[in-house]
Amino acid sequence: MAKVVMYTSAVCPYCMNAERLLRNKGVTEIEKIRVDLQPELRMEMMEKTGRRTVPQIYIGDHHVGGFDDLHALDMQGGLDPLLAA
Repeated sequence: MAKVVMYTSAVCPYCMNAERLLRNKGVTEIEKIRVDLQPELRMEMMEKTGRRTVPQIYIGDHHVGGFDDLHALDMQGGLDPLLAA
């Protein structure tokens, strides 16, 4: 299974939804980068993704985006192959 990295914060319902969706897909390990605890990591996230909001999700080297992007990818049938890579 591909490595999953998620920029997240503690009180983010979209982050929780993203994690739930990934867990339902069989993902057992998610590397969480807490931008609320380390503000410099939010700057890193913004530089890498061009976005300010969490979650920002990477599967392998592919930037998926936020929860809405993750959900749309799943609905289009693209999430499972990406996770399997």
